Amino acid sequence: MRKKPHLRFLLALLPLAVLLLPGPAGAAAPAAGEHASTSARTAEPDGARVIAERRLGPRLYDLTVSSPALGRDATVRLLTPDGWEQRRPQDRWPVLYLLVGGDGNHKAWTEDYASRVQELPALRDVLVVMPEMPLFGFYTDWFNRGEGGPPAVETFHLDEVRPLLERGYGAGTRRAAAGESQGGFGALSYAARHPGLFRAVASYSGFVHPSRDPHAIRAAMTYLGLDWRALWGDPVTDRANWRAHDPYHLAERLRGVPVHLSAGDGTAGPLDPPGVEPDPVIPGLEDPADPFPEDAVSPTETLMARQSRALADRLHAVGVPVTTHFYAGTHSPPYWAREFHRSLPTLLRALAPAS
Repeated sequence: MRKKPHLRFLLALLPLAVLLLPGPAGAAAPAAGEHASTSARTAEPDGARVIAERRLGPRLYDLTVSSPALGRDATVRLLTPDGWEQRRPQDRWPVLYLLVGGDGNHKAWTEDYASRVQELPALRDVLVVMPEMPLFGFYTDWFNRGEGGPPAVETFHLDEVRPLLERGYGAGTRRAAAGESQGGFGALSYAARHPGLFRAVASYSGFVHPSRDPHAIRAAMTYLGLDWRALWGDPVTDRANWRAHDPYHLAERLRGVPVHLSAGDGTAGPLDPPGVEPDPVIPGLEDPADPFPEDAVSPTETLMARQSRALADRLHAVGVPVTTHFYAGTHSPPYWAREFHRSLPTLLRALAPAS
């Protein structure tokens, strides 16, 4: 399902401040077919625990996790491998984390693409994990002007969800990660910040070099009247914190990890409908020293391509194995689905047992 142009723009570039507003209420009580799950195998020492499981269909489950890191309940969608329901305590499967964009919707990978992941035969031997992210959470423990606190997205995904799945749901230690838009940033930032965690990563139209374009985050947040410094602080005075999350500045830590980067140039491409509407004009989004092409209808994607190209050059320079695909196109799901298929063999090779 194609996002409207204004929403496409906001989901890509506003990783910040909706969460500065009063947070959403906790998850609703389990519906029919769900059951509470509070056993020791699904509780972390810090209090994170699975409080409900819901079977949606063959191989597809939603887990509700009570998360101290987020300060609320959140959902993790699982696409389980063949034989998972009959698993023994010692059984483990390789894990593919699929990370969503700025809307944080855990349903995206199973509902928003023409070829949904649950229909792919190549994923029948893999545990696919699709965690929710708070709206515009940017896969980061927020700085909050040095105060920290919720939302601690990175902690939720890596220190709460991951151990819960490895202890109680058959998740193994052979892992790969891929994501679209903010999810592309998440895959690369997580891998670089935690060497050895992922064996391969892929980004589709990812905001993968944020310190290159802090003006874009500032412009978008100012446009909405929100505090754009809440994520990593000020890009000058808190430069070290920006760089500590930026895959470009962490590139050497990705050595040995196959990386796939893809992005469109922002012009209308073959997967866009005729007469695709341009993104809205956001004051301050464009860098006067690096203007957008006159025929760009998706400046968001133009930024993603520039960042992805810069990161690709940096990865090549430090000896990281990287493949790229840059093309004409906008910031939209049809391209992400195509690029996921292009990169899937690389991701699955990394998950295969050592020969």
